[in-house]
Amino acid sequence: MTPALRAAVEKYLIDPSQEGAWQALAFVDLDACDNAAGMGSPPLASVDLDGCGSTARMGLPPLVFIDLDVCDRSALAGSLPPFPVIGIGDPDHPLSVTLDAVLESPVDAEALIKQVERAPRAAAVTVQLLRTAEALPLDRALVLESLAYGLLQGSEEYAAWLSARRPAEPNPDGRVVVERRDAVLHVTLDRPRARNAINRVVRDQLYEAFTVAAADPEIRSVKLRSVGEAFSAGGDLEEFGTTRDPATAHLIRMHTLPALAVARRPEILDVHIQGACIGAGVEISAFAGRVTAASTAWFQLPELAMGLIPGAGGCVSVPRRIGRQRAALMILSGQRIDAQTALRWGLIDAIEDQPPVTTI
Repeated sequence: MTPALRAAVEKYLIDPSQEGAWQALAFVDLDACDNAAGMGSPPLASVDLDGCGSTARMGLPPLVFIDLDVCDRSALAGSLPPFPVIGIGDPDHPLSVTLDAVLESPVDAEALIKQVERAPRAAAVTVQLLRTAEALPLDRALVLESLAYGLLQGSEEYAAWLSARRPAEPNPDGRVVVERRDAVLHVTLDRPRARNAINRVVRDQLYEAFTVAAADPEIRSVKLRSVGEAFSAGGDLEEFGTTRDPATAHLIRMHTLPALAVARRPEILDVHIQGACIGAGVEISAFAGRVTAASTAWFQLPELAMGLIPGAGGCVSVPRRIGRQRAALMILSGQRIDAQTALRWGLIDAIEDQPPVTTI
């Protein structure tokens, strides 16, 4: 570990070789933790809980780092604690698959810490969901993601984000152009002035198109493309918070989430990405059997900054493409990755500079 990295993570760095350190984190007694001061026992002496936000009141840090170079298998016996546990060191270390993530380029430790400190509850829900969902079938994992998303829609962190943003009237404009040519269904996002943000209109039309493809065995390929400089800016922020009841929002997602239709035949989906691919754009494309991207494309999952998790299927699709640990890095840090990193990680299958799609 470099001195700069150690300095960045020192506040949350624990030594799992210290007797009892891991067990103290994994099996913390919340009944005895009225405040951060109650956690001053020797096993947690190296974790500074000051300024940890809401989780400090529960006696829990927002995250911890462990140095894999000084960690053996016995040090991580037992279940993970209910918050992110990030390793530093060799990503091929035998214990790396146990942790929520192993820090690696291009993710910056300071950016990750800042993001998690700002939304510790959403970060905790993120890693617990990822740990559980990876063992579930696609359809059941998507239900679990929606339930977790709904939980956070009722949280203080999400409410704070909503109250801080400038209100705007939702824009109902938007369309998805669907055209069948023999055994190929061409689906095109055509909302370029909104950077192909996915509002209710676009969401519903995507769901209908993917449902048709899933139900028709004669359709052998679905080619998803978009018009303009950006593939998709993700969910339309102007519509966030318009459905205030989380239970109602969950029921709506279970009837209209495009990922539910894609998940019935994900192998036939073929996606090409240009420019920005954010949020739901990443989440939907990650289901595809084949994903290509322009050399200038970039990818981002920014939902944690809103007090949320990816809610368009990304907590299911992205880990199954790049692994739970790298998916956690993308979500917890909120940082962009470029096309070259996406290719190395497996988020895309090839870099191809294709001709732009024009309005049909």
